[in-house]
Amino acid sequence: MKIAVIGGTGLIGSQVVKNLNAAGHEAVPHSKSTGIDVLTGQGLDEAVAGADTVVNLTNSPTFDEASPAFFQTSMDNLLAAAHKGAVGHFVILSIVGTDQVPELDYYRAKALQEKILSAGPIPYSIVRATQFMDFMDAVLSWTADADIVRLPATPIQPIASKDVASAVAEVAAGAPLNGIRNIAGPEVFPLDELGRITLSHKGDSRTVVTDPTAGMFAAVKGDILTDENASLAPTHYADWLS
Repeated sequence: MKIAVIGGTGLIGSQVVKNLNAAGHEAVPHSKSTGIDVLTGQGLDEAVAGADTVVNLTNSPTFDEASPAFFQTSMDNLLAAAHKGAVGHFVILSIVGTDQVPELDYYRAKALQEKILSAGPIPYSIVRATQFMDFMDAVLSWTADADIVRLPATPIQPIASKDVASAVAEVAAGAPLNGIRNIAGPEVFPLDELGRITLSHKGDSRTVVTDPTAGMFAAVKGDILTDENASLAPTHYADWLS
């Protein structure tokens, strides 16, 4: 199969391209560095021409109120190019629980992206993943000072980016789901405890204080970012850390 991976040079995209090519497909990465622009539409017709499948792994540059406009414009442009090119399958990566946290601009934006795709003209698949292990350092930095890291006890089911990429590649090479596949890490942690585990492994002496008002995940009410019925990835957090 010929598969156009939009956002194919990023954390997930580069691994998806590698996995698909290793499986015998022709996966071509596209990004701003290769001359496409999902907001202006520049290069999109050429990027998807002849592709059996398009995988869209582009992301909003911000997590704020500007993110819905990014996904609206980029999806409109990509779907138009894919429809013109007679693409038979369109895949996106989303987030477990994204439609249950309307208080967060970015989650509302990802829910909008899903809605645009499912209402569009092309058979589709949505892969929803839980929180990436790779982003834990960023999460810690949001609410940290020299001595203390403040985190809520939000339940998190962290997944390794390599496992996300493997699942996306598998879906991209298959028949359209015309629905959603949830993927998740094998363990659930309260976010504050995950912070303590991470800092301990790094030899970081800062103290994690449980604070239900701290950071982006404070807006998450209850256990909605995990999924016990998801396809579970193999990588455990302790193994990923080491």
